[in-house]
Amino acid sequence: MKNPYATALDMQRQAWEATAGLAEKSQVAPERTETLENVEVGQTPSEVVYEENKLRLLHYEPKTEEQHDIPILVVYALINKPYILDLQPDRSVVQTLLEAGFDVYLIDWGEPSKLDRQLSLDDYVNRYIDNCTDVVRERSGEDAINILGYCMGGTMSAMYASLYPEKVKNLSLMAAGLCFAGDGGVLELWGSEDYYDPERVTETFDNVPAEFLDIGFALMDPVANNVTKYVRFYDNVEDEDFVENFARMERWLDEGIDVAGVAYEEFINDIYQENKLYKNELELGGEHVDITNIDMPVLQIVAEYDHLIPPGASKPFNEKIPSEDTEILEFATGHIGMSVSSRSHEELWPQVCDWFEERSNDTEESAEPEITASEAEDVAGDESGTVDLTNGGSSVETSSDSGAQTDLDSVTSSDTETDLDAETSELHGEVRSDEEIVERGEEEVQEEPAEPGEMTVDEDVVEEVTDEELESEPDDFTALTGVGQAYAEDLSEAGIDTFDQLAEADVADLAAETGIAPSRIEDWVEQAQER
Repeated sequence: MKNPYATALDMQRQAWEATAGLAEKSQVAPERTETLENVEVGQTPSEVVYEENKLRLLHYEPKTEEQHDIPILVVYALINKPYILDLQPDRSVVQTLLEAGFDVYLIDWGEPSKLDRQLSLDDYVNRYIDNCTDVVRERSGEDAINILGYCMGGTMSAMYASLYPEKVKNLSLMAAGLCFAGDGGVLELWGSEDYYDPERVTETFDNVPAEFLDIGFALMDPVANNVTKYVRFYDNVEDEDFVENFARMERWLDEGIDVAGVAYEEFINDIYQENKLYKNELELGGEHVDITNIDMPVLQIVAEYDHLIPPGASKPFNEKIPSEDTEILEFATGHIGMSVSSRSHEELWPQVCDWFEERSNDTEESAEPEITASEAEDVAGDESGTVDLTNGGSSVETSSDSGAQTDLDSVTSSDTETDLDAETSELHGEVRSDEEIVERGEEEVQEEPAEPGEMTVDEDVVEEVTDEELESEPDDFTALTGVGQAYAEDLSEAGIDTFDQLAEADVADLAAETGIAPSRIEDWVEQAQER
C-alpha cells in the first residue's frame, strides 16, 4: 500500500513542476505567436504560364542543369490549396521532383465564385486539364506527358487518361478515390445515398463551403483533430521547429476553398454512390470515360493509414485497366503524411522519382532478351505477379509483360536448353576464342571440391536475409515505461516497429512526424537503447 503522505507530496511536486513548465512556456509565447502568424509556405520559385478563369498553371524553376525529356503535370484536388505539395523546402514533393531532374508543372485551381456553380467534372477534365496538358505538351515539344494526380485530382486524372490516352505518357495516382464498393472508409459510408443527398447542400449554398467540408473531415477523428493536436502543441511549444511545422499545417487546413456545386454533386453521385468510374459506366459531356483505354504505365501511391482514401478505394483499380505496366507503392503513413512527412521524402518519393525516370527519357530502351518460340509459349499467360518488398515500411506490387522482368525459370522450356553462361556472363555478346574459354574455365574452378551435401553460400547474403527475417516481427512498445497502445500506433505509423529502430531514431525528426513531445521520445529511445 502506498504511503498517503507520499502520494500527497508527489501531487504537490507535480503541481509545482507543471507551474514551472507553464512559466517557461509563457516566456516563448510571443515568439511562437509571431511564428504562427508569419510562417511561409509554397516557397519554390515558379511562374504562371497559363490562366483560365480562376485556374493558374504554375511552372517551377528547374533545380538541375539538365531535365528528363518528359515533363510532369501535377493535378491537384479541388479541395484546399496545392501548397501542401510544397509545404516547406525539406518536405516538398515539388522540390523532390525538381531535384530528381524533372520539369514540373502544377495546376492551381483557385477558388470558384458563385458564377462558377455550374462547373462540372466535364469542364474540369475535358476543358481545364486538357488545356493545361496541351500547354505543357507545346512548351516541352512532347506528344505525351507524365501526369501525377493527387486525391480528387488523381480521380480526375484517371478520367483524363481514359479520354486522352495518346496525351499521357505515364500516369501516377496518389491517394486517388477510384473504387467505392464497400472499402472506401468512413467517407464512403457517410456519402452513401442512404444517408446523404449532395443536392440538398448545393441548393442551400450553391458552391459547397470549405467550412462545411472541414467540419466533416474533422469529425472523422474528433478527438485527434480537436483535442490531441492542441495538447501536443502545448507540450512542444518550446520547440521552434515543431511550432513551424504545426503552423504550416494549420494554415493549410484553415485556407480551404469552396467546391463548385455541380462538380461536387457529380463526384458524390457518380464516383462515390454509384461507383461509375470503377464499373466503367461514367460519362462526361456525353462521352464514355472508357478506362480500358488506360494502357500507359500506371503507378499508384497509397497510404496504409489513410482514413480519407483507404488503400481499398484505390488498389483494385489496377485490376480493371489493361495496362501491362502497373505498380502500387503502399507506404506506412496517412493521407497528408505522404506529402509532408520527412520519412516519406527519404524513402517513398525517391522510389516515385525512379519510377518516372525509368519511363521519362526519349531514348531507346535496352534490347530485350530474345526467346525462342517454345519459350514464348511458356511465358504466355504469365503476365502478372505481386512482389512484397520490405523497404522503409513500403510495399510494392507490380504487373508487367516486359521481357526484361521475366523470371528465367518461367522461360525455360523442356524442348530448349538455355545457355546460362551466354545470358549471364559479363562477356555476353562478345566473341571468345577456344583458348579464352579454357582459361576462364580454369580460373573459375573451385580450389577444393565440396563435401557431399555441402554447398558454397554467400555469408553476406545469408546475414542480410536473416536480418530481414528478424526485423519482420514488430516489437511490443507498450513494454516500455510511458508507452500506451495509442503511442505505440503513432510510432508504427512513423515507421518505427522495433526497439532497434527506436534506439537509432532521431528524436527531433520523430517528434516532428508524430507530434509527440521530444522529452517523451528521448526517454523511450534511452529505454530502447538499454534493451
